[in-house]
Amino acid sequence: MNKPLPHRDGAPSASADGALRITEIFYSLQGEARTVGLPTVFVRLTGCPLRCVYCDTAYAFSGGEMMALSDITAQVAAYAPRYVTVTGGEPLAQPNCLVLLRQLCDAGYEVSLETSGALSVAGVDPRVVKVLDLKTPASEEAHRNDYGNIAHLVPHDQVKFVICDRADYEWARFKLDEYQLADKVSDVLFSPSHGSLPGRELAEWILADNLPVRMQLQLHKYLWNDEPGH
Repeated sequence: MNKPLPHRDGAPSASADGALRITEIFYSLQGEARTVGLPTVFVRLTGCPLRCVYCDTAYAFSGGEMMALSDITAQVAAYAPRYVTVTGGEPLAQPNCLVLLRQLCDAGYEVSLETSGALSVAGVDPRVVKVLDLKTPASEEAHRNDYGNIAHLVPHDQVKFVICDRADYEWARFKLDEYQLADKVSDVLFSPSHGSLPGRELAEWILADNLPVRMQLQLHKYLWNDEPGH
């Protein structure tokens, strides 16, 4: 496994033509979503306009290294992966992310995008599986949700809620019904905020209400804690 790319001081600058600011590229098991447990290459872009209270990738807020798109795709190809996930930070904060997603799809990978939902997904290649995170009130970033993104969801996409407490759960349950999310996407994911809400408690709420959602735990945290590069 390649070591994570080194950080540099300062906030990420705007992407140069044909380049992106990258925090790390690594090969690991997918820790969540529909492809959980499958070997996946992760491309973590630097920078995020949100500051969720439970964020576990604050190291990707700044620093990183500018890389040409051709170098990124070459490093991905070296792992000969089936699955590639573009994540952050917030990957859509860098416009060239859209170009990278298209190039990865053209290369024949099954590509997913992990996005906060605060920025428009309208330009994302339709072949990409969008994993759209709707921020709950306890994240302290719910006001950043762009609900216009729901219109751009297609059947292979997924919507994720990170649940911190019972109030978050009730809020997410309301949004599930308000936007009929279970009918729009392949999976609605309810994930307990690691260290805040016991998974068993969330599981019992889901069962009691017979919700059409997939309960998920973050596999990578149980295997590698919060170590970068996993």
